[in-house]
Amino acid sequence: MADALRVLVVEDSEDDAFLTLRELRRGGFDPQFERVETAEAMSVALDRQPWDLIISDYSIPSFGGRAALALYQQKGLDIPFITMSGVIGEETAVEMMKAGAHDYVMKGNLARLVPAVKRELHAAQERLERKKAETARAHMAAIVASCEDAILSESLDGTVLSWNAAAQRMYGYTAEEMIGRSIAVLIPAYRPNELPGILQRIRQGELVEGFETVRICKSGEAIDVSVTLSPIRDTTGQVTGASAISRDITQRKREEQERIKLIQDLTDALTQVKTLGGLLPICASCKKIRDDKGYWQQVETYIKQHSNADFTHGICPECAQRLYPGYNLKSATEEQVEREQA
Repeated sequence: MADALRVLVVEDSEDDAFLTLRELRRGGFDPQFERVETAEAMSVALDRQPWDLIISDYSIPSFGGRAALALYQQKGLDIPFITMSGVIGEETAVEMMKAGAHDYVMKGNLARLVPAVKRELHAAQERLERKKAETARAHMAAIVASCEDAILSESLDGTVLSWNAAAQRMYGYTAEEMIGRSIAVLIPAYRPNELPGILQRIRQGELVEGFETVRICKSGEAIDVSVTLSPIRDTTGQVTGASAISRDITQRKREEQERIKLIQDLTDALTQVKTLGGLLPICASCKKIRDDKGYWQQVETYIKQHSNADFTHGICPECAQRLYPGYNLKSATEEQVEREQA
């Protein structure tokens, strides 16, 4: 099956254009083409749609290869531009290629056309892929540079290879101070086995995610961090290093400790709440209660000291009749009950 190819042919001779396209078909291409012979027509064609290839005659009345190449460059295109001529000399061909043309083919030797087109199409594809990769790397570098988390990369022996701005803000070391230095400088001396253990897991291709630990800043301050380490692999899949993303969780840890302390304080306070229980010695006559020290206290005083209860005062119906005979004294509770029943 022939490969589709969008070709813009800058040529004033229909016969020469026909021969060029026939050669492309013989070479396994299916050219979808447009022939132009003026600067205006070429400019319109370039703006109208994308092209895979431009083949331009060197000599066209009032136009030509040099002008076509300049217009192509003005448009900022990166597709193969091949110059063709029946009279072009070697010196002129070299000048055209120095000016930016990718190749030249003599009309008397069209056998060179297809190999030249295939070679330049392949080179153009490589340039496109390289440009995409560079754009992706630049985009990723911008993300890393602006990220609030510390992002760094290290070799399999723990040597720092890259260090972003957030890492400098978090740990206090500049990139110049850390690149080429062991990451062990950040690890507390009381954790001697931490780095070897992590590097071993990385060598095995393991993702170390959400690992909470402690790191020592340049100032000597210890901070709590959550670290995620990912293996870095080469094109063959071999692990060559690790990338590490660290987040300062010191504030979160402090809040957790404060919350734990608050819960403990509340628990301790609740255990101190006074409650009444067991047998209470009470006088059968005056109703005083004997405390655990042997003293007799008014019942109100004793209950206040041993619980959270408090007292209000009133007169029960029996006492009211005894103390105030002849008066109809009702408690507020009795009046409330009577109103509800009515």
